[in-house]
Amino acid sequence: MCGITGGLWTHPQHSISADVLQRMTEAIRHRGPDDSGTHAEAMRTDPSGPVPGVALGFRRLSIIDLAGGHQPMSNEDGSIWMVFNGEIYNFGDLRRRLEGAGHRFGSSSDGESILHLYEDLGVECFSHLNGMFAVAIWDRNRRRIVLARDRLGQKPLHYTVQDDRLLFASELKSLMEVPGLRREIDPSAIDEFLTYQYVPHPNTIYRDIHKLPPGHFAVFEDEHLSVKRYWDIDLAKETPMTQEEASEQLRELLSDSVRLRLQSDVPLGAFLSGGIDSSLIVALAQQQRDDPIRTFSIGFPLKDFDETHYAKQVADHLGTQHTRFEVQPNAVDVIDKLVWHYDEPFGDSSAIPTWYLSELTRREVTVALSGDGGDELFAGYDRYRALWISRQMDRMLPMRGMLGAKWIQRLPDSTRQRSLIRRGKRFCDAISQPPARRFMNWLQIFPEALRGEIYNEDFVKQLPGDDPFEFFHMAWKQSGNRDDVTKASLADLMTYLPCDLCTKVDIASMAHGLEVRQPMLDYRVVELAARMPVKWKFRGKRGKLILDDTFGSMIPKNIWTRKKMGFGIPIAAWFKNEWRPMLHDMLLAPDAKHQQFFRPEVVAKMVHDHETGAVNHGYRLWNLLILEKWLRRWT
Repeated sequence: MCGITGGLWTHPQHSISADVLQRMTEAIRHRGPDDSGTHAEAMRTDPSGPVPGVALGFRRLSIIDLAGGHQPMSNEDGSIWMVFNGEIYNFGDLRRRLEGAGHRFGSSSDGESILHLYEDLGVECFSHLNGMFAVAIWDRNRRRIVLARDRLGQKPLHYTVQDDRLLFASELKSLMEVPGLRREIDPSAIDEFLTYQYVPHPNTIYRDIHKLPPGHFAVFEDEHLSVKRYWDIDLAKETPMTQEEASEQLRELLSDSVRLRLQSDVPLGAFLSGGIDSSLIVALAQQQRDDPIRTFSIGFPLKDFDETHYAKQVADHLGTQHTRFEVQPNAVDVIDKLVWHYDEPFGDSSAIPTWYLSELTRREVTVALSGDGGDELFAGYDRYRALWISRQMDRMLPMRGMLGAKWIQRLPDSTRQRSLIRRGKRFCDAISQPPARRFMNWLQIFPEALRGEIYNEDFVKQLPGDDPFEFFHMAWKQSGNRDDVTKASLADLMTYLPCDLCTKVDIASMAHGLEVRQPMLDYRVVELAARMPVKWKFRGKRGKLILDDTFGSMIPKNIWTRKKMGFGIPIAAWFKNEWRPMLHDMLLAPDAKHQQFFRPEVVAKMVHDHETGAVNHGYRLWNLLILEKWLRRWT
């Protein structure tokens, strides 16, 4: 696991100096504390014509082949160079095939298989990789640089084309080291952030910098960039299969996925929340190990947000070596670190427990397994049940009208994690909308009406006519005529999972030099789940049926039936108590930077309504706080 950076240029005045390349590489040192390397070639002309200049930078976290695997690395004749971040889990099979074809390997690292596979297949090589990765390949003979990102977006890759020069990096902060880089804030990104609590790909907070979408590669040659998809999963296609066939395939693929992700030359453990997904991954991992696997969980002093007793129950059942860590309200100390590491506004408050969990886990191991992806693949979120219920109620038009009545919204709010009033108000607020809009209403942080209220007139004039909803709606429509639960879960798979969950885990873990592997996101498991009939995943308001049917005996029965808690923090309560001074200092300051976008009187009313209990604005205030801190740090 590593950090990569660099660029390609065709004009001498736009070259990347050795000093700038060093700073770009050093900016992502945390992603790879074990080793570093650079490779640079000046512009020149050979018999076939001009050759662009190129610079590649690399920081390494050593996982496989600790003594070898130094990057940047090249092929046998030095005509192709590569920097690579991630893990290729099927590298053993690829290596045997490539050696049989005559390729000579200079290391035992997994990344070198990409280099030689590219020699044989060009850009077609990426579809043969099973892993999480972001890669940049300099192909001198073709005068081009190729970028690629894994299918599910587990590893980040940012790029920009400015002044006929391509720049790329694992994190935005590396690009910020380039003198003269245009870094104008994109108004539409602010609108998207308040909608989703993240800036969705291919956008970033900056107008001229982009994220390479998951499952895509990009080629920069002749001063032109083309971006193409290499993983084209047909979400509209459902494959008929019996429950037994579904279970058999799932058991084989998920067990093999875990097996592949246990490969490591350094200590390995696992996150264990006590929920279904992480418990199942730990159970499958423990089944394949002779020694107790190290497991780690994080809790809170408030019972509504603490599920570590479930984690201990699973750990005791499986015989793991378990460690628990607790987050206190003084976690405010970590917010500035989050703002620096996430580079752009990122409002998922569970980044705080993920940060601390990664920090704790890294003290003991260098690699950790996680259960990310289970909810999206197997319909586990409460919002899928809410969608299913609401669709049944569509047949009861008078009832739908009553539930949408304004009197329901006047009920007092609550800061409790599982508040029925809060959840009921959100449900009723969306009941009269079409399914995709209805579901989006439960996802968005700031509803469209509230965004319209909080934006000042000058900011509204800067916004384009695009609706942020379209990012999600495009993913929803990919499922064609399938049922609404399938449409919602697969849309989450293509949007929320890469933009929020994978980003959160990657940044929080790599900030501490920890590699997190996500067995549920093996593309073979994803493709199976995507084409599986919904009746094997969701039925009668209950999701993850196929997981229970297939692996039910491996973990305690009550883990399968307990209510889902989520990985949240008591943010609404903390804003009323321990975090109140910080909230006032940041959001109500007369010189607050958010005032370039927002009406201060609306922000002040939100703070007042939250503190008096009129409306639970906890997550909205958190997003405003993160944005304000980001503006103060990066602008």
